[in-house]
Amino acid sequence: MPSHRQAGLARLYGASALACLFACVPVNVPVSAQEIGDMAASVPAGSQMLLAADTLVYDNDNNTVTAVGGVQIDYGGNRLVAQRVEYNRNTKRLVASGNVAVVNSDGTKIYSQHVDITDDFADGFVNALRVETVDKAYFAAESAERMGGVLTTFHNGVYTACEPCEDKPDKAPTWRIKARKIIWNGEKKTVRFENSNFEFFGFPLAYLPAFEIADPTVKRKSGFLIPGIAYKSDLGVGIKVPYYFALSPTYDLTVTGSGYTKQGFLGEAEWRQRFNNGQYSLKIAGIRQQDPDEFIDSNGHNVDSGAAGDPNKFRGMMGTKGQFAINPRWDFGWDVLLQTDKNFSRTYAIENFNDYAHQSSIYLTGLNGRNYFDVRAMRFEVQENTLASDPTARAAKQPWVLPSLDYAYIPDMAVAGGQLSFNVNARAISRDRLDTALADSAIPTSINNVRGIEGQSGRLTAEAEWKRTFTTDGGLLLTPLLALRGDASYLNASSGSLAAVNQMATNLGVSDDLGTSLARYMATAGLEMRWPVLFSMPSSSHILEPMAQVFVRPNEQYVGGLAVPNEDAQSFVFDATTLFERDKFSGYDRMEGGSRANVGLRYSGAYDNGWSTNALFGQSYQLGGQNSFATPDLVNVGAYSGLETSTSDYVGLVGFNSPSGFSGSISGRLDEQTFEVRRAEVKAAYSGLPISLSAKYAFIQAQPLYGFETDRHEVTLGASTHLAENWRVFGTGTYDLEQSVLVKDGVGFAYNDSCFTYLMTFSETRDLDTKEVSQNIGFNLSFRTLGDFGSSQSSIDTIQ
Repeated sequence: MPSHRQAGLARLYGASALACLFACVPVNVPVSAQEIGDMAASVPAGSQMLLAADTLVYDNDNNTVTAVGGVQIDYGGNRLVAQRVEYNRNTKRLVASGNVAVVNSDGTKIYSQHVDITDDFADGFVNALRVETVDKAYFAAESAERMGGVLTTFHNGVYTACEPCEDKPDKAPTWRIKARKIIWNGEKKTVRFENSNFEFFGFPLAYLPAFEIADPTVKRKSGFLIPGIAYKSDLGVGIKVPYYFALSPTYDLTVTGSGYTKQGFLGEAEWRQRFNNGQYSLKIAGIRQQDPDEFIDSNGHNVDSGAAGDPNKFRGMMGTKGQFAINPRWDFGWDVLLQTDKNFSRTYAIENFNDYAHQSSIYLTGLNGRNYFDVRAMRFEVQENTLASDPTARAAKQPWVLPSLDYAYIPDMAVAGGQLSFNVNARAISRDRLDTALADSAIPTSINNVRGIEGQSGRLTAEAEWKRTFTTDGGLLLTPLLALRGDASYLNASSGSLAAVNQMATNLGVSDDLGTSLARYMATAGLEMRWPVLFSMPSSSHILEPMAQVFVRPNEQYVGGLAVPNEDAQSFVFDATTLFERDKFSGYDRMEGGSRANVGLRYSGAYDNGWSTNALFGQSYQLGGQNSFATPDLVNVGAYSGLETSTSDYVGLVGFNSPSGFSGSISGRLDEQTFEVRRAEVKAAYSGLPISLSAKYAFIQAQPLYGFETDRHEVTLGASTHLAENWRVFGTGTYDLEQSVLVKDGVGFAYNDSCFTYLMTFSETRDLDTKEVSQNIGFNLSFRTLGDFGSSQSSIDTIQ
């Protein structure tokens, strides 16, 4: 008897291995799209099978081997559990029955009461099965059969990607597909549904006689993608139908046709290719517009698409992006947009190229520890809807940057006990049109504000800085600092630029010494003092930190005239966040000169109830030398900054956060004599259930030299509320208090759960000058594992 038992066990090992593999394959095939060879390959070579059962029986008369009672088989990471497993050597069929459960090595779970399969896996039958994949997709069927080792058919099957409700397991999922037959073709990698119904919240929504999709795990297969829909007031309703070509494992092509009720047919094509070290894409799009007159502004100008009345006006674009890793430290890439006009990609929402200010660039970047290198050529595409001839239009005035270079190096070793750092910046700029902002000539103080010179200019900057922090016995932190910087620049300006700069110098009453080349330097010796003091109380702790900085340096060279074009330091704002900067200018074209002290008080508090607070208040003083912020340049960057006087305006901020979801902050700049508010921003927010709220108020005092003759007040409100579980309504609006115009507004409605998302938005924008209204509708339906249907993401993000 022992010999018979051992012989039966040996045979059962082989039979059970087949059983385990089968249980993973025929049921799981439509979900995992694994062929027999794929499944066998997933079992490591030399794997041993482990069997556990209450009883093992070998029937020599019927030539069967049977394991009965608590059968558990583990083989190569796959596990089979059943009440009974029987292998018939005559029919070469394997049967597992009684609460059969299989856990595949990839995590897929299969449940059935009966599994019957041939030992070559070509034909088989499964009764009353359920399948749960590792990514929570679910199949169920009354029965399933496999034929020819390729084709598997599920009878009266159901598919969904929605998890069953724990409290009500019999409740219908958000969506499911019921089909008389679900046919998986392992050779073509497709799943076909016949006589199917698409159910939504338990109600039949659509009857589909037959449709076919790619195998859910096949990420790349040729075929139509889910179509999209969009609406814009000047385009009309648009339907997008994309077709995907899976040409190879490493490259593909997507062709999209869009029909707009007002403008006609738009064609798009995108080619993508991936390599071992990177990838690139190429996109083209074009349209012959049916009704260009839709883009005519209130003055009769066709601002977007050329001459009015041309029914065949062609507009198009070509864009390409790429990134490649040369090695683990170096990356090379590009992002280039070419189009027939300045606003095509934004008008037609061409994905990845429809941002308002698109930066086209070619770059090389290196990163190693704390050392950084970046060189790039750039061109900025401003996709605005103003006329190219409009003096305020920015699109045609943008320069070519050929190139821009940044290099930063911080040695690993300390130098004299402190940190030494080096920075290099270089840029070369070419602009073929003078960039000027024209102010109202009726105002005596107005001038021609020159923002960019027509011609070529370049600059090379090198800077070194050393600093070290000492801590005294009393807790005072002292940080001495030494810095040295040198610049060399050149300029080749057009005659028109020279005339504009000369006129600007006359209006400002300063000298016009715009030169062809120059060199300058700046040396700085500084000391920073901080004394953080901790106050502990029974239910809170507070830190007060008086802080002061002193920087001694010579005057900024070539200041007091218009010698140096300012291209990269135009966005300067003096507030609490820049109070303690050594050089408060935002770029390299200007450098802060003269001796200066920055003084302030910083505070932070933490409370046992979860609240936290922070605050900063301070002022800056010009101690000696010429004030760089009181001297004009080609953009008057120091004007209205609050630093143009020897004693600066006061700057400060106060903020708080609470565990209940409330948060808020106030920041601003106050006149140093009258405490009049020059600039302010107030934010408040609440985030919780069932409602979230946000509010923002911004104020900027009039700045005539910049072309803003009146104060600017703007309020933005936003709200979101959950009507019920998974259901949400939200909205936002921005109102210009000075011009009494609702600049933009929008509302949205959304539903979201683990397997389905619905989102719909409606938004409006108004031109501050013409008061013309542009409307946009976006929506999206997303079914997990099936795909998305609706508008482009840019349409939806309008009010998100």
